[in-house]
Amino acid sequence: MTTRVRRLGAALLLAVLVAGCGGEPSTSDAWHGGRIFLATGNTTGVYYQLGGGYADLINRHLPGYEARAEPTGASVENINRLASGDMEIAFSLADTAADAIDGRGAFDGKPQSVRALARIYSNYTHLIVRANSKIENVAGLRGKRVSTGSPKSGTDIIAGRLLTAANLDPDRDVRRLTLSLPETVKQMRANSLDAMFFSGGLPTPGIKDLLTSSPGAFRLLPLDNLLPPLEKGYGPVYTTSTLTANVYNTASDAPTITVANVILVSADMPDGLAYDLTRMLFEHQAELIAVHPEAANFTRASAALSEPIPLHPGASRYYRGS
Repeated sequence: MTTRVRRLGAALLLAVLVAGCGGEPSTSDAWHGGRIFLATGNTTGVYYQLGGGYADLINRHLPGYEARAEPTGASVENINRLASGDMEIAFSLADTAADAIDGRGAFDGKPQSVRALARIYSNYTHLIVRANSKIENVAGLRGKRVSTGSPKSGTDIIAGRLLTAANLDPDRDVRRLTLSLPETVKQMRANSLDAMFFSGGLPTPGIKDLLTSSPGAFRLLPLDNLLPPLEKGYGPVYTTSTLTANVYNTASDAPTITVANVILVSADMPDGLAYDLTRMLFEHQAELIAVHPEAANFTRASAALSEPIPLHPGASRYYRGS
């Protein structure tokens, strides 16, 4: 029995009990029985916070549907679960979603039929080492204990590509550990790791906790010099920006690699539902901003720029204003 079947069974039982008590009518005529599960990410990441806020919007403003945000290993897992029908909405990094569309990388030979509702805020790649470490760049990670994030997450993919761009074999030249963000932070504090990667919005709660609870104990390293080999291998999906010192109260700015985030759904989602889910992102954006400030960092114009991931026709209709 799949996780989704168990969830739906419990949800159906609850719906029957509620109906028997004179509550809301059954949502069995809605798509997927009116149940929307959102694949997010680590519990101390931005995906999980925004996913919870988005689920709350659906519950309050989309009659006939109930939503719940689920913690996951993030991008690759999210797309796989979306494609299998286990999830209805998925957060993903744009580079991972592009791989899924093209059937490359983690989706080698298996292109996935996913569509975008919106391009949202950008993720910033964090590379963190101890302040007293002699590591100054990615090449300096040779032989070190490095967490590259949850297995097959967007962080894991970007970390592997950055290590390769620095002429390191991710599986031979570093002692690679694929750990969730909470476990990574725990191991950094325990001195069981020399460095960690994480790709997230600003501020990422888990990283803020690490850096602000031990002022001056850790450093963010610059990554912008690796943009040319990334662009050569993967096109314009990667850009650069700066992790400014005020975000985590660090000693200095850190130029880094950024990549956009997208909200994905399956291609077979009804157009009307995709339209409504997209509409809510903007009609209730202030409520999402109250959940996390990254929700302020996309507009109706920028959200429509999801290339190379195709927009769902329902989302496209919303952006056209029709």
